[in-house]
Amino acid sequence: MHILVTAGPTREHMDPVRFISNRSTGRMGFAIAQRAAEAGHTVTLIAGPVTQPTPPGVARVDVVSARDMLQAVTSRLEHADALVMCAAVADWRPRETSGVKLKKQIMSATLELVPNPDILATIKPLKHNRIFVGFAAETGDPIPEAHRKLADKGLDMIVANDVSQPDAGFEVETNRVTLIPRAGKIQALPLLSKLEVAARIVAWIEAAAASAH
Repeated sequence: MHILVTAGPTREHMDPVRFISNRSTGRMGFAIAQRAAEAGHTVTLIAGPVTQPTPPGVARVDVVSARDMLQAVTSRLEHADALVMCAAVADWRPRETSGVKLKKQIMSATLELVPNPDILATIKPLKHNRIFVGFAAETGDPIPEAHRKLADKGLDMIVANDVSQPDAGFEVETNRVTLIPRAGKIQALPLLSKLEVAARIVAWIEAAAASAH
């Protein structure tokens, strides 16, 4: 299979120096790309601004903003059999972006934001027979929001996790997730390395692809 993976944050710039972003390091998405490549799949990794090294055998595309990521996903989806949308895409961006650093003396105390495109909602009509996997990274119980996203975004499976936990959120090598498929058994996984979580996700995609044929 050709598996398309997104990873990391996006940056939404106010000017060349300042931006809106989040704490995503890309580790989970890079782990999925690594395990998928090790399993013999063709892997394209679309990465926001992170410092993670590219896994062996993975084709990497670097992007910055949510709109960049949408364009990169849309242009490559035609050749993909599965999409794992692991990136933490910024929901909002500044209405205006300056080409030069804004001076404090002239900056407004209020930052006006506009919504970014919802990548999964935008590409939902292009899904066809492809397998779509999304993530619901929440603080507190992620399950209700995960079920909402699973339905609204037309996903085959969503991976839910509570990023407020110190051993299962950002900037750590472990994760504790629940795999919620559209059809089938929900799997609440114990604390595992992100590489082991990635292996479980890749195995689920392989099984879903096999059952579709």
